[in-house]
Amino acid sequence: MTPPPVSPAVSRPLPQPNAHEVMTRGQRNIAIFGLLVALLLLWQFPRQLLVAVNVAVIVCYLLFAGYKLILQMVSVRARHTDQAPGTMDRNILPRYTVLVPLYHEASAAPGLVAHLKTMEYPMDRLRILLLVEADDDDTRTALDRLVLEPPFEVITVPVSMLRTKPKACNIGLDAADGDLLVIYDAEDRPEPDQLLKAAWKFQTSPGSVVCLQSALNFYNTDRNLLTRWFTIEYSGWFDQCLPGLFHLDAPIPLGGTSNHFRLAPLQALGGWDPYNVTEDCDLGIRLYICGYRTAMLDSTTWEEATFRPGPWIRQRSRWIKGYIQTYLVHLRQHGRLLRTMGPVRTLHFHFLFGATFFCLLVNPVYWLMTLLWLTTTPAWLNLLFPAWLMVPALLSFLAGNAAFVLSSMLACLNRQTDRLVPVALLMPLYWILMSIGAWKGAIQLVTRPFYWEKTPHEAKSAWRKPS
Repeated sequence: MTPPPVSPAVSRPLPQPNAHEVMTRGQRNIAIFGLLVALLLLWQFPRQLLVAVNVAVIVCYLLFAGYKLILQMVSVRARHTDQAPGTMDRNILPRYTVLVPLYHEASAAPGLVAHLKTMEYPMDRLRILLLVEADDDDTRTALDRLVLEPPFEVITVPVSMLRTKPKACNIGLDAADGDLLVIYDAEDRPEPDQLLKAAWKFQTSPGSVVCLQSALNFYNTDRNLLTRWFTIEYSGWFDQCLPGLFHLDAPIPLGGTSNHFRLAPLQALGGWDPYNVTEDCDLGIRLYICGYRTAMLDSTTWEEATFRPGPWIRQRSRWIKGYIQTYLVHLRQHGRLLRTMGPVRTLHFHFLFGATFFCLLVNPVYWLMTLLWLTTTPAWLNLLFPAWLMVPALLSFLAGNAAFVLSSMLACLNRQTDRLVPVALLMPLYWILMSIGAWKGAIQLVTRPFYWEKTPHEAKSAWRKPS
């Protein structure tokens, strides 16, 4: 598939490596060779091969479950509190550029602007760039009705076949100036003192820390069961995994919003890969490879959780597609990964990306086999799971799922959302939705690799902190 061209308005060259090509010729040749070898082994030694595959998958499951639990234990020990000083000299505060990509966000725009006006940061030290596609008349009309004044500016994003958020962010990056930069989405409601906290954190951190990731959570948690599950997932990831990654000096996949940057290193790095649909995760890896570090910021940005299954699956499919893109892109330079990261931190990369989407893709296969084993116990299934393999298989299924459910419950307690603890018992049903999204994303990587699944938002009202 021929990739669409990047908008000529983006002056900087593409970051290297990038997702402009889904798989290189070498990667395709390796994949074809591996498939041919697998088919040959399946023809000659079908049972032995399938049993070996089962063993490999079970080991992967157990290692991945253990990895997530270790991250959560380390995160608990690594928790910190960032406090902006009571008084900061406004004359020495860094100049901040805020980028807000908007596409079909007419309903969200008024609430967004109203909230950004409440941020506790001197307005004369801010530039808030609202990035609007040239053909998005509804959003532009909604912004015109607000009669925006500085520090708000509307930046037009030229229309091109590549309709992605990172393309818009790169155009915003070309227009940015000052010292620091942050990305917010249309539905975001960052805590009012977040910019002050970030400015202080940068001032008191080593120069190698060029990015801060705020925690993300949701202000519409109790809308329905799906938003409750989504909240539990985010609480586990941002509160109980990412702090552990920082403590272990591991690469951190960024969260797509509330990423605070030192502007100069970001510009030198080339900004975002416009062909990657999870440009945030890719940028987090590139930062690390180049010797920079991402730290966690003790501040929360409240978002609107997607509350309908259809849009949720489309959003998740884009995320998984981007995870696979990122994994393939950086595997092209695996030697560089090993040299710059070292073996242990390279394993973090494989767990965070490769194991994540692999487990989501194979989950339905093993759920189906478990259901068949419990109900009909077909003879062919016994051949795939000999007696010596049954115990570790059951351990993987029961202990692994129990560990993930328990960690979800702990995430609720950590966020002081105790009311969600009973909902965490139903998380296996949520994982079914995640696997559906993963398969959709994997298929779309072949059929529409650069297509950006737009997530609809409401976010019509001003922000009110969840109780």
